[in-house]
Amino acid sequence: ASAKVRTIFETAKHSLNIFSKKRIFLAARPKQWRFLLISLVGWLCCPTILPYPILFPYPSRMLLTSRCIVLHTLRYGDDTIIAHVLTEVAGCVTFIIRVTHARRARSQHVFFQPFALLDIAWEERPRSSMQRPKSVSVATPLVSVPFEMGKRGIALYLAEFLYHALRSEPASPSLFAYIYHSIEWLDATRGSVANFHLVFLLRLTRFLGLFPEVRAVVPDSYFDLSTCTFSVLKPAHPHFLTPEEAARLPLLLRMRYETMHLFVLNAAERSRFLDLVGAYYQLHCPGFPELKSLQVLRQLGG
Repeated sequence: ASAKVRTIFETAKHSLNIFSKKRIFLAARPKQWRFLLISLVGWLCCPTILPYPILFPYPSRMLLTSRCIVLHTLRYGDDTIIAHVLTEVAGCVTFIIRVTHARRARSQHVFFQPFALLDIAWEERPRSSMQRPKSVSVATPLVSVPFEMGKRGIALYLAEFLYHALRSEPASPSLFAYIYHSIEWLDATRGSVANFHLVFLLRLTRFLGLFPEVRAVVPDSYFDLSTCTFSVLKPAHPHFLTPEEAARLPLLLRMRYETMHLFVLNAAERSRFLDLVGAYYQLHCPGFPELKSLQVLRQLGG
């Protein structure tokens, strides 16, 4: 009996070697090979019960192609980059990219810069937390954001902000379109962008369900950041706007990219506003941290 089992095992192993040489199982993994070996042994032992071997035990992978926005990158070792990307079709996706130094090799890692607009194709692996891109190309080349210090500082700050704010957000074509077109606008404009990040973050609250309720504004009232409402009484906690700051909020909410240059704010006022926005998101987005790039933005006058 043992000799018969050994013969069946060797026959199945030989069959797998033949299939491998013919490249029938190009995407097989070690677990899949073990399953294939077991299924072939079972098929050889009991061909009436298993009329054919189960060759593909795992569901086929879906090839996805999407426009993408790079939010965050992390160097892992000497030859790997982990990139957190906002995609149009799948929300936030984490990619692992191999860094190649060969002269003629295709270097995908150079595309993954903060706020880069890319087209990425990848095979979705539901059981894996990180995906590997099959192809990467530039969707919209940025001609000023990577090179102008003011715009680059804003891009680094907003990319880090979105990386933390959108981690648990599902795929939203409207949110993606808003961010994508905002980056294009920032790259194309030749006017002042001092208030761009303020407008961007205020309008972002509409897509995240955090837009402040400003229709019932009461004069000389406080704005409670935790409840998003105005109140005549001073809140018992420190997360609120003073009456002077609250009076300016409806005006700030009316800013648009085309008209933001008409709103004159000095560096101290913008810095105070960014502190309040950070506190606002920390109250409503669990795990939202202090942003490291905020200090860089302040040094650049933002």
